[in-house]
Amino acid sequence: MKRINILDEHTSNKIAAGEVVERPSSVVKELVENSIDAEAKNITIEIEEGGCSLIRIIDDGNGIHKDDIKKAFMPHATSKIKDVEDIYSILTLGFRGEALASIAAISKVNLKSKTKADEFGTEIIIEGGAIQSTKDIGCNKGTIMEVRDLFYNVPARKKFLKSISREGSLIGDIINRIALSNPDISIKFYNNDKKVLHTYGTGNLKDVIRTVYGKTISENIIYFESKEEDISLYGYIGKEEISRGSRNNQSIFVNGRYIKNKTIVAAVENAFKSFATVNKFPFFVLFLEVYPEFVDVNIHPTKAEIKFKEDRIIFKKIFDLVHKAFKLEVFNDFYIPEEEKEESEEIIKRDEVENISFNMEVVTREEEIYKEPIINKDLDNLSYDDIKKEEELYKALKNSNLVYNNNNINKSVPSVVFEERNQINEDRKPLNNEINKIAKFPGLKVIGQFNKTYILAEYDEVLYIIDQHAAHEKILFEKYLKNIEDGDIVVQTLLVPTLIDLTTDDYCYFEENIDIFIKAGFIIEKFGGNTIAIKEVPYFLGKLDARNLFINILDNIKSLGSGKTTEVKYNRIATLACKAAVKANDYLNEIEMERLINDLRYIDDPFHCPHGRPVIIKFTNYELDKKFRRIV
Repeated sequence: MKRINILDEHTSNKIAAGEVVERPSSVVKELVENSIDAEAKNITIEIEEGGCSLIRIIDDGNGIHKDDIKKAFMPHATSKIKDVEDIYSILTLGFRGEALASIAAISKVNLKSKTKADEFGTEIIIEGGAIQSTKDIGCNKGTIMEVRDLFYNVPARKKFLKSISREGSLIGDIINRIALSNPDISIKFYNNDKKVLHTYGTGNLKDVIRTVYGKTISENIIYFESKEEDISLYGYIGKEEISRGSRNNQSIFVNGRYIKNKTIVAAVENAFKSFATVNKFPFFVLFLEVYPEFVDVNIHPTKAEIKFKEDRIIFKKIFDLVHKAFKLEVFNDFYIPEEEKEESEEIIKRDEVENISFNMEVVTREEEIYKEPIINKDLDNLSYDDIKKEEELYKALKNSNLVYNNNNINKSVPSVVFEERNQINEDRKPLNNEINKIAKFPGLKVIGQFNKTYILAEYDEVLYIIDQHAAHEKILFEKYLKNIEDGDIVVQTLLVPTLIDLTTDDYCYFEENIDIFIKAGFIIEKFGGNTIAIKEVPYFLGKLDARNLFINILDNIKSLGSGKTTEVKYNRIATLACKAAVKANDYLNEIEMERLINDLRYIDDPFHCPHGRPVIIKFTNYELDKKFRRIV
């Protein structure tokens, strides 16, 4: 065995820095938390090049006593605790005494600080953990901390940082969380001299939510609150309309500290699912205040994770409170004012006295379904030329040898639905236009449609059942992907551009992937600040909610991470974009079913939809005979 070495202070500080300072956002978090612990009411954060070249924190807090300036950068030096017993009653954000020493070991630090009692401030300059100079200077009460050239002496760590914009986004996310937990502190954040965030310290949490997340979210949140002797809970939960495909808009604060905890997330999401029909994650900002002895914050160097003494109690209290808040909101939505109640009761009484009868028109289910032809809805955006082409198509179908039924045509989704969804501007092609491609399954004879959802077909004593939505979705999916690869996307201009206010994190992802959105057929322009304007979308999508589609695509790209290839991102976009496919409960006539099956035969993979579900299943005559026990 090799001999044991005692590491010098310089080496041990660098190793400790690897635990505390993972990236520039870690530095910002530690320094801003120090400012908050110093009772600052105004904090300014400035960064350049994602925090790699400069991080500057300016506050008006209590400052550092001139005799403690050098001590502050020593390992395990802290003003927050004195002995081990204090760990069990921590009320400050910082307490470990590792941050400043770790930061100074891997950067060039300049700190200026002054207390109210001191006549002059003190400046200290440190490079790579070594003190270069200290001197008296003139400055305001508070602290100015500058961190330059982060990881300049640890190139291995610097090499693993993300892009400048991504690192800046991570810093912005941390500052947003800190601003939410401290609505009484005015926080300004500048990224490369551009003001990204400014809260005003009014103490109103909803004002901060509006500043951070925008008007739409602030108007669709529900407040909840519960104060008991041992635990206090309050915050906001978002309605179904603002739920997202990722958990990025979820914030948990325990005793003012931003943390991540699966128990709390599960409690909120389970309560949300009781009232939501979408399979998405809710927006919420939750504050939990408990006695310090009931929670352990000393289990992680960055203090991002904590342990509760009683997880089950915490889960139940949060679930019950959020569930109750949603229940009250639903009740309020359906609440009838007393004046309306009295008026409706009078009408009912008068109707009973006068014995008024109403002539109700009896409409059968079939007449109700086809009373307003679907063609009227789907052709709203068609030009005169498109309608002429459709008429020519009908004439060609009538003259063909295909089975054609006028009665069915008037009561069904016309073939133009497929043509519009597949791209109306493309020239109409005959049913067998893919004859040169290799068919993946034999030509099927259509038997009919079951439950307006499944197409029944047969071939050589085999019954085929085809999910019409999954089949059409896969056809559109492969066609869209091919158009992206060929650069042959046809776009349509929106009559009114869709404006979307993004968070700093979302905007960063958008900037990183803007070329992918453009190649996929989305023409998007920057509108100032973190706002974008969607001006054009892929034409074949027809009528869509451009905002929700963009947000869903962005959430999915975020969940993929930065390491995924553009091909994977295009695949995800195409999966989400194929919302124009024919739906379950859409009536199809025989011509449409034959066209759908014929198109499906020649795509690359007709057997699985973009989500991985089966498109076609089959039953042989032997399997059916066994089901009916015709054979043993």
